[in-house]
Amino acid sequence: MEKRHENRHNKNILLTGPPRIGKSTLIERIVSRIQRPVTGFFTKEIRDGGKRVGFSIVALDGKIGVLAHQDIRGRFRVGKYGVNMEDIDRVAVPSMSPAGSDVIIVIDEIGKMECFSSLFRESLITVLDSQNPVIGSIAFKGSPFIEKLKTRNDISLIEVTEKNRDELVHLPLF
Repeated sequence: MEKRHENRHNKNILLTGPPRIGKSTLIERIVSRIQRPVTGFFTKEIRDGGKRVGFSIVALDGKIGVLAHQDIRGRFRVGKYGVNMEDIDRVAVPSMSPAGSDVIIVIDEIGKMECFSSLFRESLITVLDSQNPVIGSIAFKGSPFIEKLKTRNDISLIEVTEKNRDELVHLPLF
């Protein structure tokens, strides 16, 4: 997989790497340093008794939804988790719509669960094509849709590793 991290002039920055390498934490740290308006969402683990039982969607405007949970039954599944399409469309998708051209869009993450939603995929392409910068995380390995996103000319794809994740927070990205 090509990593185009030498060109930081692309307006869209996507972090990739294996699960649990620190992509979401890195994005949170970068966002906390940005001096511009931001919109978008983060995904967080839902834990019960110390065990991960699902994932929530936490929009920067305060809305919260369930992305996936082991108790959700349905046709859209990733491993033991059923995917909640309604909350992707109700919470994640609207959070990606910026109020103005100076707003940075945060998308954590572009993964298999989120991409089950055609509305999410369409909205994602719209924001990547917009004048607004995007910072997000993208699955290390994914569907043809995810792999094609990584090859866009307007994306700087940065692989996060244990060695570089603390340094990346200080890069002048925007």
